[in-house]
Amino acid sequence: MPNPKRRHSQQRTSTRRAHDGLKAGSLSECPNCHERKLPHRACPQCGHYKDREIFAAKER
Repeated sequence: MPNPKRRHSQQRTSTRRAHDGLKAGSLSECPNCHERKLPHRACPQCGHYKDREIFAAKER
């Protein structure tokens, strides 16, 4: 089993890990109430998904 002969420098390690950070999730607009929601999920504000009411929205 081959093993590395020398250790990687901190700069080389940091350069490789530069793209590993978390990215913000994408949000889409609810066609019913125009609030931001996660895609492919029922809207938590109005309870609609694909032009159908899935659950009754809570009163605020």
